Formats: sequence, structure tokens, C-alpha cells
Amino acid sequence: MQTVVLAAGEGTRMRPLTDRRPKPTLPVADRTLVEHVVDGARAAGASRVVVVVGYAADGVRDALDDRDVEFAVQERQRGTADAVRAARECLDDAPFAVLNGDVLYDRDSLAALYEGGPAVGACRVDDPENYGVLETDADGDHVRGVVEKPADPASNLVNAGAYVFPAAARDWLDVGKSDRGEYELTDVLERTCETMDVRAVTVDRWLDVGRPWELLAASEWKLGDLKRRLDGEVHPDADCRGSVVVEAGATVDAGVVIEGPALVRSGASVGPNAYVRGATLVGEEATVGHAVEIKNSILMAGATVGHLSYVGDSVLGRDVNFGAGTTVANLRHDDEPVIVRVKGKPTSTGRRKFGVVCGDTVKTGIDTALNAGVVLGTGARTEPGETVRRDRDR
Repeated sequence: MQTVVLAAGEGTRMRPLTDRRPKPTLPVADRTLVEHVVDGARAAGASRVVVVVGYAADGVRDALDDRDVEFAVQERQRGTADAVRAARECLDDAPFAVLNGDVLYDRDSLAALYEGGPAVGACRVDDPENYGVLETDADGDHVRGVVEKPADPASNLVNAGAYVFPAAARDWLDVGKSDRGEYELTDVLERTCETMDVRAVTVDRWLDVGRPWELLAASEWKLGDLKRRLDGEVHPDADCRGSVVVEAGATVDAGVVIEGPALVRSGASVGPNAYVRGATLVGEEATVGHAVEIKNSILMAGATVGHLSYVGDSVLGRDVNFGAGTTVANLRHDDEPVIVRVKGKPTSTGRRKFGVVCGDTVKTGIDTALNAGVVLGTGARTEPGETVRRDRDR
């Protein structure tokens, strides 16, 4: 099955993590997000893969440098159907699949989608108002249409954003221009439903990675799939428990306790006497200092957490430097889900525990305290001993 992967967007809801890189290149366990998508498509049966790039295209190309893929360029951001239109000349006169470059699916569900089209991935959710709700026949086996973000949804069966279209759909990518001047794949899906039966394929597991806490959830998922491997330099007095991966070129010092699933990437160092637990990624060249505790977090390449610090349920961008004694709060006193501002709007993470989001090159002074849900923008600074209760751009 020829497959188009959409990886041209800016990822504005993921800022500040995407200030300097496209969202598909964010790290998820041992590879980038878009690598997971491409590898998943190949494992499910994709015969060829065309990746549509746009914003910061070179970053996506670099991430996929060792993958057998073709590239197409979307010149302007004019919707998902317009992105596929950019890849149209790369497609044979045959059915084709479309996947989003920032959505993870389990392999078996993708394989079921690829078995025959037209088809659309379908998933049941608790809160369908924020999705495209699928209209189906009485048996729920075939899709009749889709209603975008309905105020009163007729069901909780939603569009999971994975499609198999007939070859004829290459000629339908220009239909249904929206009020925003964009061409969307949901309009192509509607056209397909008008002319032929469209299978509703149940997706057992999927994750739309659009916001920082969803990147953390993606890391939790993929780190959980890793098998124990200690290729780096692990001190005899270190204790690595469970599915811990220490890559060649990484070091784990004396007195360190790591409870998997956890990944320490090449060039990273942990300890001495540090405690790493939960689903934690310690990225390339990152440093976890003396007596630091890291819990269920992502430290991107070059991030440093100084000695006697605590980081929980957080995402730290590249080259972040936490001064000694920096403490992250990850739990509200009222036990309600932590709120994070996304594009200026307070948004529930749905998570009882969530810490902070730091863009690249953030630096904190010693003994800084960061409140749950705080976002520190790219290059932001804090003063020694400061308590930060609100987001900070710089």
C-alpha cells in the first residue's frame, strides 16, 4: 500500500518545543515522532512512503535520512487535502493510504486498515466533541459521513485520522474548500462515502501528539516497548531495574537507581546517587547530576539538571540548564487536572500529575521553584531562589 505521511505543519500547539524545530522531529523514546510513523507504516505493509514536508523541511528530511522514503513539498499551509495534493505526482494509479506524521497507531490496527479500502480508522473516545464524529450504518461497519466537532455528538466513534482512499480520490483533492480557504481530507472522505462503501476500521490504540503532555504520553507508550539493554558504561554499584536501556557512549555512575522503563541515550550521563524512575528519556549528551530525582519526564539533547534537583512529569527542551536545587511541582493541592496554557488559552491536560514545559536553552537559577503547569519559553531565565507561578516568555 503506497502511503502518504503528512509532516508539513508548524505544530503551534506544541510551542515552545517547536520554536526551533518541526513537531515531527521531536524525540519519542529512541527516535523522532515521524520515524515512529514511517516505521509503523512499513511494519503494517506500506510498499512505499511519501512524506510531505513544509515548515522547517530540512529537519524532517534529516530525521528520515536513513529511511527509504520520498519527499514532496507543500508550499503553503492550506489543509490536509492540499498536503496530499503536493504528493499527487508521486502516487501510482492505485489506492493510497494517508497518515498524519504526528499520530501514533498500533501496528495491527494499521495492518487491518491496509487490508482493503476505502477505509478510515475509527476509535471510541470518552469526549467526542473535540473530534470528527463518524456517521455509520446500523452495524457500524461502514462510514456514511463525518461531522466535525459537533456540539451534540450522535456517537463517540471518531475519526482517528488514518485513511485508505481509492485511486480516484487523487482527482478529488481540490473539492470542498473550507471557509478558512483550506482543503481538508474530511471533504475527500465525504466524496468517497457518496460513491462507494467505506470501511470503519477499529483502531485499538492511537495517540494524536499535538500538545506537550501528549508528547509525554507518546514517550510513556514507546519507552514501554523497549527491551532491557545495557551497552553503555554502568558502574557496578548502580542499580538498573526492569526495562532500562543505556546506549553505548552513555555513563551511569555509582549509587544511581534507574527504574524502567527508561532510556539513557548515547553521550548522556547519570549520577552519582541519582534516582531516575517512571517512563523517562535522558536524551543525547544530557546530564542528570548528583542526587537528582527525575520522574516520568523527557530531557531532550543536551539538557542538564543540576545536583539536588527534582523534575517530575515534565518536558525539557534542548540545552536546558536547571540550576542546583531547582524543584518542579507536578501536583495541584486540590487534586484537579493540571492546567497548561496552549496558544494563550488555559487547557486541561487531563493529567493529575504534570510538571513544566521548557523550551530550548532555558536556564534556572539555583533553588528555583516551578509551579505545576508552568511553561518557560525558549531562552527564558529565572533568578536564584525564585518561585515561578506563571508562564514566562523570556
